[in-house]
Amino acid sequence: MKKLFGTDGMRGEAGVFPLDAETIRVVGSSLAIHLNEKVGRAPIILLGRDTRESGEWLESALVAGARSAGAECLSAGVITTPGVAYLARTLPADAGIVISASHNPYLDNGIKIFSPSGQKLDALTERLIENDIYAERETKGADPRNRNYDMVQDPTSDSLQNRYLDFLANEIGQGLSLSGLKVVLDCANGAASALAPRLFERLGAFVIPINNNPDGRNINQDCGSLHIQPLTKTVAAEQADLGVAFDGDADRSLFVDHKGNYVDGDATLWVLANYLQTRGKLARSTVIATVMSNLGLEVALRQREIDLVRTDVGDKNVLDRLMSSGASLGGEQSGHIIIPSVSLAGDGMITSLFLMRAMAEEGKTLHELTQGLEHYPQVLVNVRVKEKIAFSEVPAIRQLVDEIENQLGSKGRLLLRYSGTEPLARIMLEGQSQPEIESYANKIAGVIRSELT
Repeated sequence: MKKLFGTDGMRGEAGVFPLDAETIRVVGSSLAIHLNEKVGRAPIILLGRDTRESGEWLESALVAGARSAGAECLSAGVITTPGVAYLARTLPADAGIVISASHNPYLDNGIKIFSPSGQKLDALTERLIENDIYAERETKGADPRNRNYDMVQDPTSDSLQNRYLDFLANEIGQGLSLSGLKVVLDCANGAASALAPRLFERLGAFVIPINNNPDGRNINQDCGSLHIQPLTKTVAAEQADLGVAFDGDADRSLFVDHKGNYVDGDATLWVLANYLQTRGKLARSTVIATVMSNLGLEVALRQREIDLVRTDVGDKNVLDRLMSSGASLGGEQSGHIIIPSVSLAGDGMITSLFLMRAMAEEGKTLHELTQGLEHYPQVLVNVRVKEKIAFSEVPAIRQLVDEIENQLGSKGRLLLRYSGTEPLARIMLEGQSQPEIESYANKIAGVIRSELT
């Protein structure tokens, strides 16, 4: 039985199993049944979606399934992923469901389920839902149709969105004045399109929104956190103080400073770690990041007597380590930052507010705050493979990796892993010389091709 839930929920092409309407209806009914078993009553389920054209019919199918199993469903309409996590925690609801494929193109969509704590659904319940999906298919067979369900009309959606914005403005933004700050917001034609401009204008910023006119198909299209160039150009043209790029569901954010320099998730962690450390709020003097974070971040933090602890790729892994270690800051190079004291979900707008507060309280530009961090040259190479054999079991690969790691020593880093979703070997190298690490990466890629393809 193929596993359907990954580290970021269930994702795929909308209309194709498991993101077809009938399967999603089963997800809704299965979740409601298993929640009822836990809470002993009809569960309350909150739903929200991004701007993809498939979002409405997927939500309708989910609601139809959940209501058929006795659940009460509330819709927040178009809202960010962390917005659903917040509302599920505070309403309270028994689960929150986000219909989004984050940074993927509009043809894709996904289902991400949150528990009332704001954390993602536990693995056991995910497996139970998967079992129910396959049991339904065995009983009734695959249904190629995508049936139409009544569209969800929830008059409370505006009030739910306002509740989330009030939390961001009044609690996260408490005492923060952005008066005099000119900021460009690239909303990726996604879930932040209506919400982000309202939030930052409310706090006094002069806001220039771009890519905030979603049409169901333009989400993430040449914009947002995956395409930083439009933001860089607009910051320069408008002589703005700061640029923010969200992804489709706004759980991550990347930045551009007033000089047009790109500020990635590593640089954001650097700024926030320093800000929290000087105020005695960086628990255990530790930052949690992933194996993909640049070696330069580790070196720079070490010089400030801050430890960098790495996890496997994925915000779920970062959160797990944050919770088990008691650390107060973690994130990914991609801009997914988690500050567990305020939210257990990465939230691009919360990250932006923390960064702007650091600028305001330090009296410095973002460019000044990022000083002291030097990114090591980095190269990433993907090699398609026929089968995923452990690299340590292939003598030629193991020998070459050992040789290169010895040559790099403490001045570089080699990470060799397989993709979790594609037949790819991923090679990542960091060092002091770009030509050197590119040469090493090409050597490893050549050996992998000869041995595994």
